[in-house]
Amino acid sequence: MTIQIAELEQAIRDAFPIIDHLKIEDQSSGCGESYFVLLVSEAFEGKTTLARHRLVNETLKAQIAQMHAFSQKTFTPKQYEAYLAKGN
Repeated sequence: MTIQIAELEQAIRDAFPIIDHLKIEDQSSGCGESYFVLLVSEAFEGKTTLARHRLVNETLKAQIAQMHAFSQKTFTPKQYEAYLAKGN
């Protein structure tokens, strides 16, 4: 079964009520087997990158099991501002 962006977005928004920025890209030319997620949330304050990724992975566990590839970037709002300031 193909995963849709809307399904990923809903699962993320349900798990993270305060989201400053969310970007989801289908990197598989529309077949729904490879996704990239960029998530900025205050929920990540005080957490390591590994802990953040585990939170997202657990949130999307069922969807990730159906994908070929999944990648993510997670930031606090302050980190995201710095990321953007570097020209990303």
